[in-house]
Amino acid sequence: MTTITTEVATIARWDDVQHALTGGGDGASCQCIWPMLRDKDWARTTTPQRTEMFKEEVVAGPPPGLVAYVDGVAAGWVRIGPRPRQQRITHTRTILSATAEPLDDDSVWAVTCFVVRREYRGTGLNAELLAAAVDYARGSGARVIEAYPVDTAGEKQSSNDLFHGTLGTFLSAGFRARGELKPGRPLVVLDLAAGDSAGDSVAV
Repeated sequence: MTTITTEVATIARWDDVQHALTGGGDGASCQCIWPMLRDKDWARTTTPQRTEMFKEEVVAGPPPGLVAYVDGVAAGWVRIGPRPRQQRITHTRTILSATAEPLDDDSVWAVTCFVVRREYRGTGLNAELLAAAVDYARGSGARVIEAYPVDTAGEKQSSNDLFHGTLGTFLSAGFRARGELKPGRPLVVLDLAAGDSAGDSVAV
């Protein structure tokens, strides 16, 4: 029986964070800094710079995400945190048009990135990461969680295009569609203050 656990990303788990990010796809080069920078700033950075920026963020805290472990091996990552700190969101016009939440409200959190190592894809790990992320946000005082997933409409897509997560994963976790950024890219919301629930963990 496979055992899945999740832990918040502290500097003591830095090597595990890196193992989760570097299992295929863009995680190794992105270092999950893409949501934190505007396009003009992102274009000026290199992978070593992003790695250092990410490490400094983890050191400074609070934890910017969680690591998932499969039988003790770091296998996946999710970024979640207060939306105002994720600069790309607050400077993306389509999100600004779709959201109903104040941009400067730290009680509004956002899920902006999933990474799963290649050998663990297709096992339901994103659902486990999302459930743990919701619990983390709730325990940290979040009022609302937003996300910007991909509606695959049942079609297979490149894993690199799915780092936002899929609509089905979020709907199964109790999120509700509240707007659309563009065709195939809804804005979804979980209202923690209203008692919305992330549901039960998904076994793999």
